[in-house]
Amino acid sequence: MSEETKPALTVYYDGACPLCRKEIGVYKDCRGADAVAFVDVSEAGAVPGEDLSREAALARFHVRDETGELHSGAAGFARLWLALPGWKLLGRLAKLPFVLPLLESAYRGFLKIRPRIAARFR
Repeated sequence: MSEETKPALTVYYDGACPLCRKEIGVYKDCRGADAVAFVDVSEAGAVPGEDLSREAALARFHVRDETGELHSGAAGFARLWLALPGWKLLGRLAKLPFVLPLLESAYRGFLKIRPRIAARFR
């Protein structure tokens, strides 16, 4: 993606988390990932935007779409999946009204145990 080309999505992730790095690596290798900007907010000087603090971006997955709207947690993953051809079906399923709340609940549960899981990847 050239500097003049605005990314379809911007993904903010915690690159200091080995689990997060591994997952983002999977997405970066996907077809369509060249239209996505991946921002490691664990790097010094990372500025995710006026409406998203670095601390919030480190604590929870966030995606900014082409209109500038911020999507967080399960909604952020759904937005990313919709942008990647190999994940599009999962993205469509995730956007269903009854599925997204379930995914969000599971994601919040995951966040509570993320430090223990991530420690296994160190």
